[in-house]
Amino acid sequence: MTTAVLLGLMLAFEPKEPGLMLHKPRNPKQAILTKRLMFRICLVGLLLLAGAFGLFEWELSQNASLAKARTVAVNVFVFGELFYLFNCRSLNYSMFKVGVFSNLWLIFGVISMILLQLLFTYWPTMQALFGSEAIGQEEWLLILGVSSVIYVAIGLEKLIVRRFGRRG
Repeated sequence: MTTAVLLGLMLAFEPKEPGLMLHKPRNPKQAILTKRLMFRICLVGLLLLAGAFGLFEWELSQNASLAKARTVAVNVFVFGELFYLFNCRSLNYSMFKVGVFSNLWLIFGVISMILLQLLFTYWPTMQALFGSEAIGQEEWLLILGVSSVIYVAIGLEKLIVRRFGRRG
C-alpha cells in the first residue's frame, strides 16, 4: 500500500512525454494492457522475485538471521519498485530524456518512501512491529545492485523497441 500510494499516485502528476503529439492515436479497439506492457510487467515481476529471493537465500547462506534476510528481501522489492518507477515515467524514453526533476511530486514520493523504508529497517519500534532487523552497507549495495539491474533491463527493453519498432 505504501509504495502504491507514495510512488504510483505521483505518476499522475507526470508532465507530457516529449513529442507526444507526433504519435499516431491509439486504436480505440486496442487493449490498454498490450502484449508489450504485459511482457514488461512479467519481466519486472520476475526480476523482483529473483532479486528478493536470491538475496534472501544469500543472506541465510551467510548465517544472517531470518529477520535480516526478510528485511533485505522487503527492501529489494521497495527499491526495485523505486528504480522501476523512474522508467515508468515514459513508455518509450529514459528518465533523462523526460527530465529527472520534471515531476517534483514524484521526487517527494521517492524521498518519503526512502524515509519510511529507513524507519522500517532501523527504528526499533518498527523492527518489533514487523520483525525486521538493521542491515549493513554490504546489504544496501546488493539491494541497489538488484534495483539497478531492473532499471537497466527496462531501459534496454525501451531501446530495443525504439530501435526495431516493435509496438503493441
